Amino acid sequence: MNAQQKFAAALDHVPLVAVLRGLQPHEAQDMGEALTSTGWTAIEVPLNSPDPFKSIATLARNFPAALTGAGTVLTPDEVRKVHAAGGQLIVSPNFSAAVVREAVRLGMVCLPGVATPTEAFAALEAGADGLKLFPAEMIPPAVVRALRAVLPANARVLPVGGITPENMGGYLAAGASGFGIGSALYKPGMTAAQVRARAPSFISACRLP
Repeated sequence: MNAQQKFAAALDHVPLVAVLRGLQPHEAQDMGEALTSTGWTAIEVPLNSPDPFKSIATLARNFPAALTGAGTVLTPDEVRKVHAAGGQLIVSPNFSAAVVREAVRLGMVCLPGVATPTEAFAALEAGADGLKLFPAEMIPPAVVRALRAVLPANARVLPVGGITPENMGGYLAAGASGFGIGSALYKPGMTAAQVRARAPSFISACRLP
């Protein structure tokens, strides 16, 4: 499968992106096993983590069925470095047309961060595969519902920031396509066993009854 097919499959199966900010390279193998064994198929290592390209390379090499890549990607050069490490996913906290275009050129999935309709439409026009609604703490379900009323029906929107199993239902009912899950799933210093124990609760919560 190419990156876009993996992304579509992830949204159909478990529409969650694990955000492993602060992951150490020596932890990548065990953390990847903890996540994929519980059903997660999209993993992001933010570039402000220690030696992130090494972690991304480990994940991409050992979990080829998963969509793996980087978060906090700010420049086209960083996109190229993620691609060289084997990553297929580019996630940013902001919308940069140059970043989106480079990801598209390389056949990668790109989820730029947006918070307004103007940013959302500009990101989609640039070729983004989906929209990271960030920070979700300032984008409640009511805003997601309003965005859904004007965005293309096939636009994928993923709230990120402060997402927990307890607040996912409201976003899903408002039209969220999935979520990025950060510190509620993983914080630096946590063991793979701890992440494995937390992971299933998000999968259960991301499905509407």
